[in-house]
Amino acid sequence: MKIVESSKIKEKAYVEKLENGMTLIIIPRKNTKKKYIIWGTHFGSIDNHFIMPKTGEEVFIPDGVAHFLEHKMFEQQNGTNSLDTLMALGIDANAYTTNDHTAYLFECTEHFYEGLDELMDYVQNPYFTDENVEKEKGIIGQEINMYDDDPGWQLYMNALDCMYKENPIKIDIAGTVESISKITPDVLYKCYNTFYHPSNMTMAICGDFEPEEISKEVKKRLVPKENQGEIKRIYPAKEDAIYQKDKIVQMEVSIPMFMIGYKDIQNSQENRIQKHIAIEILLNMIIGKSSNLYQELYEKGILLAQPDLDYEFTDQYAHILLSGFSKEPQLVKQKMDETVRKMQEEGLEEGHFERIKKKIYGDYVVEYNSVAETARMFLADNMKQINSFDYIEDFESVTKQYTEEVLKNIFKEENEVLSVVEPNK
Repeated sequence: MKIVESSKIKEKAYVEKLENGMTLIIIPRKNTKKKYIIWGTHFGSIDNHFIMPKTGEEVFIPDGVAHFLEHKMFEQQNGTNSLDTLMALGIDANAYTTNDHTAYLFECTEHFYEGLDELMDYVQNPYFTDENVEKEKGIIGQEINMYDDDPGWQLYMNALDCMYKENPIKIDIAGTVESISKITPDVLYKCYNTFYHPSNMTMAICGDFEPEEISKEVKKRLVPKENQGEIKRIYPAKEDAIYQKDKIVQMEVSIPMFMIGYKDIQNSQENRIQKHIAIEILLNMIIGKSSNLYQELYEKGILLAQPDLDYEFTDQYAHILLSGFSKEPQLVKQKMDETVRKMQEEGLEEGHFERIKKKIYGDYVVEYNSVAETARMFLADNMKQINSFDYIEDFESVTKQYTEEVLKNIFKEENEVLSVVEPNK
């Protein structure tokens, strides 16, 4: 096992590349009762065009397959549902699909190894039939319709629609009712056999474990699989500009919702962690709770609460998102633009920068208090080929000067979009 550690927060992670290619990450936590495991595959909603490793066949799959597959994995050939089995043990189990990965997880204080048996059984033994696939289409179709009526989800999807023209991140993770109608057991098995190979998977475990012992327990539950080679994913060419400036729709809401997005045109693997840290600092300085802009907009009743601030990125996309509630979304954007321009011209105020930097560092450290947050973080970062500890270890390298460069390079009005959901007229 390779040991990676953070000297600053006195944490260690044991990382092992197994013979079958799977990455196992163990983060020991002495004297904690909670145990958390998450097992993910690097297969998300954007992976809809690829070449199968063994056959060389080029495959296009319907939108929503990764999410559909996640739903179907719990159903067993003997008629049981693994989610019900885990819940009956008192284990809190779940699964999720994102744009770039799918994950299966559980948290418990007792019955961990019974849970491990069930988790590693259902993830490695899929069971798809014409009958159970058709049944699932109705269930997921209802979920899709529910999201179509969800103002928050439409706000997000419309922001992506403004930023990207062809990028598959624009595709709803669940697909559409039409696209999932084309999913068959053959499509699911083809994707499972390609993407659920151990070499494309990562498992992260956090709790009171001895790394060598838990590694042995995982290995003895693995189903042997032959090496399959690299999965070649095919994506559209990267786009150097936004697709459209804004998108405004009307839905059943009482107060308008807005999302301001900045497309990161310069997305690359270089300095990715430092850039992420700088963006978090900047968002908090511009419109975070202690910022002058937020105080002004809140006191005037233009902003009704602190906006949500986020930076999403993989090799295929990168963007900043800022969302909240306001009766005057256009005014929020105007004030935001004015504040950004002023900061770009005058530079960042030293004292404010240092205060926000300390706050962000504190937020990072607090995440390690939770076994669930820690394991999820290591899995998601590993999918991006990032060591989570680097956010702590590289933090001090993010200077005011570097952050000012990020402010000028990324917070550009030509790369800015606005999505609004307003009340029906």
